[in-house]
Amino acid sequence: MANLEELEKYRKIHMIGIGGVSMSGIAEILKNWGFSVTGSDANQSEYTDALVANGISVKIGHDMDSVSHADLVVYTAAISQDDPELVKARTLGIPTIERGDFLGILTKVFNDTICISGTHGKTTTTSMVSSCFLEGKLDPTIQVGAYFNQINANYKVGNSEYFIIEACEYVESFLKFYPKTEVILNIDNDHLDYFKDMEHVILAFKKYVKLLPANGLLVINSDDPNCSTLAKCTEAKTITFGINNQNANFVARNITFNKNGYPTFDVYYNNTFYKTISLSVTGVHNVMNALACIGVCHMYGLNKEQIKNGLAKFTGAHRRFEYIGEFGNHVTVYDDYAHHPTEIKATATAMKNKQFNKSWVIFQPHTYSRTKTHLQDFAKVLTLFDNIIVTDIYAAREQNTYNVHAQDIVDEIHKLGRKAIYISDFNEIANFVKSHVLNNDLVITLGAGTVTEIKDLLVEHKEN
Repeated sequence: MANLEELEKYRKIHMIGIGGVSMSGIAEILKNWGFSVTGSDANQSEYTDALVANGISVKIGHDMDSVSHADLVVYTAAISQDDPELVKARTLGIPTIERGDFLGILTKVFNDTICISGTHGKTTTTSMVSSCFLEGKLDPTIQVGAYFNQINANYKVGNSEYFIIEACEYVESFLKFYPKTEVILNIDNDHLDYFKDMEHVILAFKKYVKLLPANGLLVINSDDPNCSTLAKCTEAKTITFGINNQNANFVARNITFNKNGYPTFDVYYNNTFYKTISLSVTGVHNVMNALACIGVCHMYGLNKEQIKNGLAKFTGAHRRFEYIGEFGNHVTVYDDYAHHPTEIKATATAMKNKQFNKSWVIFQPHTYSRTKTHLQDFAKVLTLFDNIIVTDIYAAREQNTYNVHAQDIVDEIHKLGRKAIYISDFNEIANFVKSHVLNNDLVITLGAGTVTEIKDLLVEHKEN
């Protein structure tokens, strides 16, 4: 059970940017614990609608009145320091705290916080572990970075010592956490608007591993050379997983795919057959995510059947190669959050295990810094699709000081001898796709920004 002693002095909590996937989850958890929660956000969304439906007051725009009555104000990193609500809180002497710091306090509330980290796969693996813990009736508290079908939300309040949560490396926010277990899926060169270089990224993960207590658990990817030195940074028990490295503790062998692209594979634990596992999500990258999940769950005492059934019941996180529906003559539409070349390559590889005619990708680059850094890599991985449309860069937290444009990716694709087009307007993209697709084609909207809206212009009614 959560120990709320440190939070008890803050009965009224106001949250600026409450519509974010992490902030909305925190808000729901606090409300379930009996706190009075209010919030504001610049935009209405499915998350703000869900908060209102659950009895949390959310104002679109500024809510100065709620700030005035708050005991604590939590804000996201995207909120500027001259934000009127933040300024008012500080003028009134009301304590303010950034979301990452506050999440750190939440992880301290539990005796056994399981942190899932890594550049790619956090949301999926957090959901997989959660699914298995639910199958094992361990009643965890969960916070995941997307809508999770099995709990019909992006959070769950449990009545146990277990807190399963994503731990993001961006701005080193995971260094504020209090983990008992850490899963490190991979380390890649992302968020280079903050990190100086790859060595800086690896150093952050080394600091993170040092947070583990001696009686903790570290689960790392033995196929990733960037993870190779992490075990030396802790006295905690370390277990490894991999596909290529046959010396890992948990290894997948005999991987096959069905017509939907879903893998079945044999798991070996310390070179001894453990269990045959079948997933309900696509791609070999999800075999790796599943191995990480199996390692955690095995160490937490779940039996093989619970792990097998928990993984089989997981049908994918929101916006992770998510099937949306069809239009026209059996043209299937998928939506995916991939916004780094490594993630796009994994999605394209998973797609190839499905049955379809030609593929269409509608890609929205995410942040100017990432687009500039990975310009040629983006061009290269997008050529894995048959038809390529690139739309405007989603700025997120940035200004375009990098002198980069979506057309630059198209130009790089042309240099590789492939066709691609740049279209800015979403309606124009949808109309172009509808007028050019052929029977049994596959269309995927790709990116972490607003590109997901195009799926609704293609498929009028999402199929459940």
